[in-house]
Amino acid sequence: MRETAIQAAFEASKIIKSNLGKIQSNEVDLKQKFDFVTHVDRESEAKIIKVIKSRFPEHKIFAEESTKDEHGGYRWIIDPLDGTTNFIHAFPVFAISIALELEGEIILGVVLDPLRDELFVAQKGKGASLNGKPIHVSHTGDLAVSLLTTGFPFRNKESLDLYLESFRKLFLQVSGIRRIGCVALDFCYLASGRCEGFWEIGLSPWDVAAGYLIIKEAGGMITDFSGGDEAVWTGNVVASNGLIHEHILKVASEVFAGRIDK
Repeated sequence: MRETAIQAAFEASKIIKSNLGKIQSNEVDLKQKFDFVTHVDRESEAKIIKVIKSRFPEHKIFAEESTKDEHGGYRWIIDPLDGTTNFIHAFPVFAISIALELEGEIILGVVLDPLRDELFVAQKGKGASLNGKPIHVSHTGDLAVSLLTTGFPFRNKESLDLYLESFRKLFLQVSGIRRIGCVALDFCYLASGRCEGFWEIGLSPWDVAAGYLIIKEAGGMITDFSGGDEAVWTGNVVASNGLIHEHILKVASEVFAGRIDK
């Protein structure tokens, strides 16, 4: 299953790379306000599903562009192109994210950055790796020298004022905040020690699932805003190296409590 996920990601990456810089405005469809999709997203997803189904035809699929929210047994949770807006503009930060769930538990996570050839993999209980080498979260416990990443609430801009309140409170405490526009890579960078923390609201399961396991297997923490283990499903996420988690969680819980869904 691990090798199938990796093969599927690399097959999809060929489609993505061959179309980079070639997307015209009339090829971009609107799923909902400010949320875009292209034929590349759909072709990447179709390729991933084809590779998986050729090996495991009985497995269920839960994918961004052809969602089938079936439960039970083995289920693949797929984001065929995380960072579509970046891709449309040829802004070179996007990834493929594939997770595998067994009876509701994430057991495998694969994220591929097709432009940098960085392959992040995690298996339940077996650690996380980057191009085959083990990765671990950073050991920085000082908030003042910590780097955070985040994402704007682009699907629900009515939450912008709340988000900016959380941004301001955290920005005053840390060394810097970055917004790269690709959640899967935010998570992988945290897992590999390139930053110390992350928070965002309103994510979808396919945004979170693979990175969730990669962070945990790299020694980090990832929770919902109540500190619970439902980050994949609530879409409201705090992630960290564990050492600064309570600081970020405190801000998120204070700012958003009772004002958004958990």
